[in-house]
Amino acid sequence: MKIELLLMGKTDSAWIKEGAELYATRLKYYTTLSIKEIPELKKTAGLSTNQVKEREGELILKNIKESDYLILLDENGKHFSSEEFAQKIEKVTIRGIKCIVFVVGGAYGFSGEVYSRANETISLSKMTFSHQMVRVIFLEQLYRAYTIIKGEPYHHK
Repeated sequence: MKIELLLMGKTDSAWIKEGAELYATRLKYYTTLSIKEIPELKKTAGLSTNQVKEREGELILKNIKESDYLILLDENGKHFSSEEFAQKIEKVTIRGIKCIVFVVGGAYGFSGEVYSRANETISLSKMTFSHQMVRVIFLEQLYRAYTIIKGEPYHHK
């Protein structure tokens, strides 16, 4: 199964890039991972929050195939423990899904169209993280999920 992480916006922070690359490299042993950044919108000063979400939503949906299993990383999504998240990944794999696309939206969240297309929404925490930090946190949790699935000692219980 292929995993794609779709990100709204780029990062210029070297330590975030380094952390994301560390876990992306580790994940190569478990799954096919691709990370795609959608450039931030330009000239948004005159746009409302909803207009920004709509435009970002159009860009997100252009990157989603009909067969993709779409999971949004959203502050109002379902909470999972690391073990429960591993079970979720394993169940989707068993169902024969070819590609799971996880999406980190822009600063204002997702448009209604993106929510309508999503198969699920999950939250990484009740706390709020920057969109930059989410990259590293999510990739670490994805790596942790695969080590749990494989019964490896990375995750201590």
